[in-house]
Amino acid sequence: MDSSFLLGLTTFAYLGASFLYVAFCLYHADKIGKAATVVTVAALALQTAGIGLRWWESYRLGFGHAPLTNMYESVVFFSWAIGLFYLILTWKYRARILGAFAAPLAFLAMAYASFTPGISRAIAPLIPALQSNWLIAHVVTCFIGYAGFAVAAALGCVYLLKERAMTKSIASHLPERDILDDLIHKTLIFGFIWLSAGIITGAVWADSAWGTYWSWDPKETWSLITWFFYAITLHARYTRGWNGARIAWMAIIGLFCVLFTYYGVNFLLSGLHSYGSN
Repeated sequence: MDSSFLLGLTTFAYLGASFLYVAFCLYHADKIGKAATVVTVAALALQTAGIGLRWWESYRLGFGHAPLTNMYESVVFFSWAIGLFYLILTWKYRARILGAFAAPLAFLAMAYASFTPGISRAIAPLIPALQSNWLIAHVVTCFIGYAGFAVAAALGCVYLLKERAMTKSIASHLPERDILDDLIHKTLIFGFIWLSAGIITGAVWADSAWGTYWSWDPKETWSLITWFFYAITLHARYTRGWNGARIAWMAIIGLFCVLFTYYGVNFLLSGLHSYGSN
């Protein structure tokens, strides 16, 4: 058994959790909701073991490094962070219904990593630019921030569903709008703090690798654009009183900024971060 096998099982576990969460939304059966949470916990455990095993496999090959260095590994970690963040929210706020949006996001990330032909899944030595102690700090902080924004977008979808629910049966099983609004706000702050840390650690790493803190590389530029988008969103909430559906839509739109920063730049634009597409 190797890491690829465990991560493949993780993909199907998140798929199963997604179906269970959808069934929970439709039938409102507490047993189904609990089963969905158990499957999600199992998926996260498998994923954690798979990531750890892939790390160990890299050492066995003679060039050990954290499994965070290419598109495949970063997407797997992104999915892992979404699953972990969702389970923490469920434990703290009893927001199980969020799983109907968070679990599919984790599944889609794993499915993309597992089945897309153009993504290399091989464990390879690090290129010189990645041979730095800042690697883990930069990637982990960025992707925890990305996961926070993904969950915020999922919360935004729940909020809009609550607001536009056609029947009382659907609306009654969703958290109250003021609770959802508060969760979106807190999750955006969480993601913003971690993204800020990611940009700072990336700048320090860039200085050690390329001799400059900032070079206006496409990835750096779009990271800054994403940072400003969320900064403006949070500023508008504090100064203009933005809340409710407006913040929900901003959280959803913001996720598209994140996805382009993370995925679009790697494949559509060339620059110092182009190795991330391999």
